[in-house]
Amino acid sequence: MAIARARRDSGLNYWPGFVDALSTLVLGIIFLLTVFMVVQFYLTQEVTGKDTVLSRLNAQLAQLTELLSLEKTGKLSLEEEIANMRSSLMAMETERDRFRSLYEGVGAGAADAQGKAAELTGQLEAERRLTTRALAQVEVLNQQIAALRRQLAALESALEASESKDKESQARLADLGQRLNIALAQRVQELSRYRSDFFGRLRTILGNRPDVRIVGDRFVFQSEVFFDTGQAILRPEGRAELDKLATALTELDRQIPGEIAWVLRVDGHTDIRPTTGATFRTNWDLSAARAISVVQYLIGRGVSPQRLVAAGFGEFQPIDPDRTEEAFSRNRRIELKLTER
Repeated sequence: MAIARARRDSGLNYWPGFVDALSTLVLGIIFLLTVFMVVQFYLTQEVTGKDTVLSRLNAQLAQLTELLSLEKTGKLSLEEEIANMRSSLMAMETERDRFRSLYEGVGAGAADAQGKAAELTGQLEAERRLTTRALAQVEVLNQQIAALRRQLAALESALEASESKDKESQARLADLGQRLNIALAQRVQELSRYRSDFFGRLRTILGNRPDVRIVGDRFVFQSEVFFDTGQAILRPEGRAELDKLATALTELDRQIPGEIAWVLRVDGHTDIRPTTGATFRTNWDLSAARAISVVQYLIGRGVSPQRLVAAGFGEFQPIDPDRTEEAFSRNRRIELKLTER
């Protein structure tokens, strides 16, 4: 069975390249969806703020309109009062002229007529003073109405400016989202290219070993390459393989541009059988300890800690669901995945 498997592994296998392209497409779609959600969030915040400003301006506009209506009503009342006063003034002037004619035509009672005329003249002067005050009040009201109209014009200008600014902001956000999408797509394509180069170089360095294979976008080592059963201490053979990996990572770090935030994630996996002994209580502990051992060794060989991530998955991510020794061996593995931070 091992010989047959070795023959299959030695043949050309186009499946890794297909899976690599498919994973790149999935990553691009995920990034596009993330960007869409971020842009949607900022658009919602911007529109909500504009709606709040418009509501406040509309409330002020309604209040000023109501105040203007009240001022106009008051002005009409004062104009009616002035008209009544002018009617009374005209009536008094008519009465005064009548008494003057009586005074001129009749000698007897002239003194009384003159007194009556003086009284009417006083009343006339009082009415004139009232009329003057009323006219002054009307003038003040006219000035207030003019000021209210200027405020209304300013509010309308502010509303138009706010709507124009809102449209400009939406256009800028749409343009920003489009440019961000393009930049992210370029980053994904660039990282995918480096990942393919890295896996190809790593395959060349390690050779066609049956215990090392590529599954999708991950490089998979069987745990026996690095560790003894139930242990998290690296074997000498495993250290030799990690030395090759450290060399490839160091060269890759020099090639990838600094603005691409890439990391190599080291995932530890176990089979479903429980651990034995007092060193590791669960498979979680064992898988995490193995991943950390690999990361620490790579750091000791000059790989930047900022480019490494250790993760333990225990027995909960099997690649073979069978309960055979062969399946258990396949599930005990260390996976390397080049991804973004």
